[in-house]
Amino acid sequence: MGMRMDRRDDRGSEFQEKIVSLNRVAKVVKGGRRFSFSALVVVGDGKGRVGAGLGKAGEVPDAIRKGVDDAKKHMITVPMVGTTIPHEVRYKLGAAKVMLKPGVPGTGVISGSSMRAVVEAAGIKDILTKSLGTDNPINVVRATVSALASLRTLAAVAELRGRTPEQIVGSRKMADRMLGRTPAASETAAVEVVAP
Repeated sequence: MGMRMDRRDDRGSEFQEKIVSLNRVAKVVKGGRRFSFSALVVVGDGKGRVGAGLGKAGEVPDAIRKGVDDAKKHMITVPMVGTTIPHEVRYKLGAAKVMLKPGVPGTGVISGSSMRAVVEAAGIKDILTKSLGTDNPINVVRATVSALASLRTLAAVAELRGRTPEQIVGSRKMADRMLGRTPAASETAAVEVVAP
């Protein structure tokens, strides 16, 4: 039973919560069946922080609350360039394979339901994604969060290697574009034509 719902806290919380999957689990015992619920919840602030958690309990609200607490404990910060991710990434986690590609401004979020919940909660506005492996929402969400955590910006890679972004890429214009900077004012200044 896969479903996605937005839960916004009435207390004015900075995080938005999305229920990706709500599953009823039956355990057969001597007297019959015992039912419990598991909830997969994604929590994000829309500004680059996102986390996913799984909560299990005898009642649905308790399972959701536990899932939210688990997601808040395991939050990551996603490096972003403008409204998208810095580079393409392919990630495999167990049976789940995911691919995330940066999109140009205006692309929107092109994604399936499980990955869309993670990407939107993180605040990414332009991205193309594809789930290539299993369609189990728990594994797809975990793989997506891990893929986002593995991203690195050009500035971070340059700092790690002790070089400038221009030296890494080989072009100042390309480095500016990858870092989301506007070109220098001297390059974009229009030539003034003086009338005689």
